[in-house]
This record gives sequence, structure tokens and C-alpha cells, in this order.
Amino acid sequence: MIGSVIFNLLIAVCTAVSVWLDIKKAGAKYLMRFFTIQSNLLCAFAALLVLVFRLAGPVPNGVLVFKHIGTVAAAVTLLVVLFYLAPAAENYFSLFRGTNLFLHLLCPLFAIVSLILWDRPKGGFGIVLLGLLPVAVYGALYMYKVLKAPEGERWDDFYGFTAGGKWWLSFIAVGLVAFLASLAFRLG
Repeated sequence: MIGSVIFNLLIAVCTAVSVWLDIKKAGAKYLMRFFTIQSNLLCAFAALLVLVFRLAGPVPNGVLVFKHIGTVAAAVTLLVVLFYLAPAAENYFSLFRGTNLFLHLLCPLFAIVSLILWDRPKGGFGIVLLGLLPVAVYGALYMYKVLKAPEGERWDDFYGFTAGGKWWLSFIAVGLVAFLASLAFRLG
């Protein structure tokens, strides 16, 4: 299980350093509204737990379920960047520079590899549904903050998910991406 130790250590360290550098540059309050930051922190915390338990002995299945949930969240970040945000950017690769190389690409890939090869939880279809929780919670928060929050508390639609009033389509699409990723990790 040395691979699990190495990959989970990479996830935890690379995420911590990347988020710390981003906070120094832009501030925590601003950054914490982005799913990229939230999903990577969740994934890194799960990876750190797996790492600690793996070094001490067997990893409890509940920790591996948590790792699944964090990996799905980070995978959604990766997939949304690859197939939605980067193609819409002026320069596709601009979303993979600096700390975003780790938060948009490498840490999610490390998490996916470690989950599939070493850190897969035992259990049934319920684990697939648990993998949707971060996306559902953040999606509801994002829609509230963009569409319904009082004027002074509103976020701009920085993902462009509500463009043209089609927020429901974005909500379904991202939810479907999360479901398919969670299902693939359970079956793969």
C-alpha cells in the first residue's frame, strides 16, 4: 500500500501549499466561494485521514467512503474545468497554470488513481449517492448566492452556470457528471 501513502501524501501537501499560496494572493473569504477550493480541501482532508490510518494500520471503511466522496468532488472540478471552463477561456491552458495545475488537474488525478487502485471502500450503491453530496450542497449554495441572495450578499455568476436563465440545465449537467464519476469509481 505504499502507493496509497505516496499519493495521499501528495494530495494533502500539494493542496495545502496551493490553497495557502492562493489565500496569500487573493484572501480566504474570496477563495472559499469556489468549488475548486472547497472540493480540493475536502479531498485533501480525506487523503490525510487515509494516510494517517494507513500508516497506523488498517483504514476504517468509513474513512474510505469519505475518500470516495472527496474524490468525486475533486473529479467534478477536473471535469468541469476540462470540458466547460477551459474551452470557454481565452486560452484553454490558462486554467492549468500555477496553483491551478494542482487544484484543477494533478490533485484530482492523484485522488482518482489512489481511490481506484488502493483506497476503494466496501459497500453498495449508497456510496455512489454519498458521492453526490458535495456537489448538491455547493450547487444549492451557488444557485442561492447567484440568484436569490440579497443584493449586497450576491455572488457574480463566475462559472456562467445561470447564463440565459438556463441554471436548471447546468444544475442537471453537473449533477449528472458527479453521478457518473461516483458510479465509475464504484464500478471501476
